Amino acid sequence: MLELISSRVAAIQAWLRSNDLDAFIVPHEDEYLGEYIPAHNERLHWLTGFTGSAGAAVITPDKAAIFVDGRYTVQVQKQVSGELFEYCHLIETPPLQWIEKSLTVGARVGFDPRMHRGNWYANAVELYQAKFDLIPVDQNPVDLHWSDRPEAQLTSVSLLSEAYTGESSQNKRGKLATSLTENNIDAAVLTELDSICWLFNIRGLDVSRLPVLLSHAIVNSDGSAQLFIDDARIEDRAEFDSHVGNGVTVQSPDSLESVIAQLSGKTVSFDPSTSNAWFKIALEKNQVKIKEQADPCLMPKACKNPVEIEGMKHSHRRDGAAMVKFLSWLDNEVDAGRLHDEAIVSDQLEAFRREDPSLVDLSFDTISAAGGNAAMCHYNHLNQKQPGKLTQDTLYLVDSGGQYPDGTTDITRTIAIGNTSEEMKHQFTLVLKGYIGLATALFPKGTCGHQLDILARQHLWANGFDYDHGTGHGVGHFLSVHEGPQRIAKVVNNVALAAGMVLSNEPGYYRADAFGIRIENLELVVEKPTTGDLTMLGFEPLTRCPIDVRNINISLLTDTEIQWLNQYHQLVEKEISPLVSGDALTWLKSACTAIAR
Repeated sequence: MLELISSRVAAIQAWLRSNDLDAFIVPHEDEYLGEYIPAHNERLHWLTGFTGSAGAAVITPDKAAIFVDGRYTVQVQKQVSGELFEYCHLIETPPLQWIEKSLTVGARVGFDPRMHRGNWYANAVELYQAKFDLIPVDQNPVDLHWSDRPEAQLTSVSLLSEAYTGESSQNKRGKLATSLTENNIDAAVLTELDSICWLFNIRGLDVSRLPVLLSHAIVNSDGSAQLFIDDARIEDRAEFDSHVGNGVTVQSPDSLESVIAQLSGKTVSFDPSTSNAWFKIALEKNQVKIKEQADPCLMPKACKNPVEIEGMKHSHRRDGAAMVKFLSWLDNEVDAGRLHDEAIVSDQLEAFRREDPSLVDLSFDTISAAGGNAAMCHYNHLNQKQPGKLTQDTLYLVDSGGQYPDGTTDITRTIAIGNTSEEMKHQFTLVLKGYIGLATALFPKGTCGHQLDILARQHLWANGFDYDHGTGHGVGHFLSVHEGPQRIAKVVNNVALAAGMVLSNEPGYYRADAFGIRIENLELVVEKPTTGDLTMLGFEPLTRCPIDVRNINISLLTDTEIQWLNQYHQLVEKEISPLVSGDALTWLKSACTAIAR
């Protein structure tokens, strides 16, 4: 492998010399800038061997560096040769800073503008234009040298009916057009894959774990739109035209630049945080008046309508039944002394989910982490030479979810394997108290996620503990399991939570090489009546699965917290009991038994 990677680095270095460039940046992202990258776009992996979900590399004629964040500092040293690449921290020494220190003033730094966000490009030019020149290239050198590149796995366009979406594409575009007109904007460029699929009520399987189609779109102020996708992927054009309504033109992806040229002189909205720099360069080149603002689909997509909300509830019940079957099976296996490895356990959970014929895909690769492996909050057993194995008297953490036509699920449970220690129970209970604190919060309209984050951390903080990840992310409706713009975290996010949004609630605790704990349910933001002056907002749990009471130190819970947990388990038992039978039903009734001091 070292020899193969060395030859690839050498090929890029030769390309640099022949193109009079002093460096080239290879980010993990592809032109769609999504969370998940299809195999044919895994350029960073091809060049370096690194399989993580975030990172970058810089190649110069005589050296190379790879940049990863704190999640991958151990992994990168296992997968990427230190003989070929200098290891750098993506946050502490980002690629442009490394380039500034490594190259002379006036150096020519190549980059593929399709692989970088518009705001990255604008900031890079502003900060480093006196240090070196950023040179956009038309052809990515990785693509030029990737001789065994996998074929793109492009799927047919799937039409999602109003029975699932609750609103026609034509209506959605009409509302968007009204907003554009009110803001004196002629058109909006859409590049977020989930925004495009949401707007046209279409789905696909072009990207693993994300039911989208690789495409771009432009929506005009009269409600018409251009969808840039290969027409051959639409199996029945008449049915498609009827589905999306009047005014949608399907155009070849190769025509995108010529269509942008036709926007010359017009005002076009562009989201530099979600769209790649190629669009910014192309719009400026064609004298388009750019209005930088957020993707106009983000907020209406985030606030689910009544049909989507009902679908989310149905999908979570079925997903909860799969989880109950799995947890029942797991307890039986452990009781029988069959301590499987993480891969076998993960596969069994997927098998239970696939008993539901409506399952389209998992919503992300299952995090199946035994013992100390769970201390790595983004642990992936698929990246290990040998999956870890369950052992007695430890904790097992499983974070998983499914993609269904009526909703997307995401759930984490931390399970007792045998008898857990008092320390494990203490930490689990602090996490549970934080979860309940956020789940039961009432807050006024206009409240943002960062204002609520402390509720999930308060009991950990009071005892000198914390966790190094956000508390909650948005979740799409049969779309991205990590959906913006809403979020609950320490980091300031000025998007106010609104009724209809779905977010995760997932506090945790992680002790290196020992154990990891996370409790995660999805929550629906709803209006809550009060006896005071204001109608407040709060959360309604969507997830239906017991929380492992064997891990709880009941003496640390208040009466109110015990009451909440018992009521939640009563709800779970009521809704999941009709969906399971036999050992799973027996297990469910036991797991939902009310607790008392």
